[in-house]
Amino acid sequence: MPELPEVETIANGLHKRVAGDRIESVWVGSKPEPLKSPAREISGTLEGAQLNGVRRVGKHIVFDLQSANNPEGSQWIVHLGMTGRMLVANPEAELPKHTHLVAKLASGRELRFVDPRRFGRLEVRPGSFSGPGAEPLQITAKDFAQLFHRSKAPIKAALLNQKLLHGVGNIYADEALFRAGVRPRRRASSLTRIELARLHAGLQKVLKAAIAAGGSSISDYVDADGEAGLFQIQHRVYGREGRPCVRCKTPIKKIVVAGRGTHYCPRCQK
Repeated sequence: MPELPEVETIANGLHKRVAGDRIESVWVGSKPEPLKSPAREISGTLEGAQLNGVRRVGKHIVFDLQSANNPEGSQWIVHLGMTGRMLVANPEAELPKHTHLVAKLASGRELRFVDPRRFGRLEVRPGSFSGPGAEPLQITAKDFAQLFHRSKAPIKAALLNQKLLHGVGNIYADEALFRAGVRPRRRASSLTRIELARLHAGLQKVLKAAIAAGGSSISDYVDADGEAGLFQIQHRVYGREGRPCVRCKTPIKKIVVAGRGTHYCPRCQK
């Protein structure tokens, strides 16, 4: 599932390509799973709307809309799920088999939502969408520490809790914990102030580096231009079980925490 850096990369790419354009018409497919809002409501909100901008909120892509029907503004919210793609295409390009929405733009191009496994979600709503948790790239070190000081959950599970931090997923939780030297099974409340400061800094550093590299392409992820990310070649622990640690050469271990495959160095992380 695309995490914060991948969604940020896609949102930035979409913003550069479609901000200021207008949606002329919308086709919505017959599969109900991707539709968090009714198909008629999605079409009615999108048709005739100007795309004022595209941004990321947590793991969601948010299109800010303006139209005569919604003079105060509305939002089109896209969650990519595991295999979702949001692509800008020429109308002559072949329509992929698992396309669930096509928005025809005044510029002559199309916005297409494609999702083979149908875990992604499409929604429209008025007002502002903020997400359930804090933004990892905006939270201060002090507020970050406050999220975990009473938590009895393993720190890896706490990092994945979207009600605490909105956008952190499996890859970047593992990478941040390695950079902070913290074992993923440690109880969150057991981390010292210094360890939490290292984790805060490590998480922000790894997220920014991944955004700069266009995200990590592990499975189906591509950006708005259909290009793969490059950050996977910089992974220090994720997906490297059995291989030597980049610091101490101890083999990386893989365990399960909160139902997720979790990678760490048993020597560097305490």
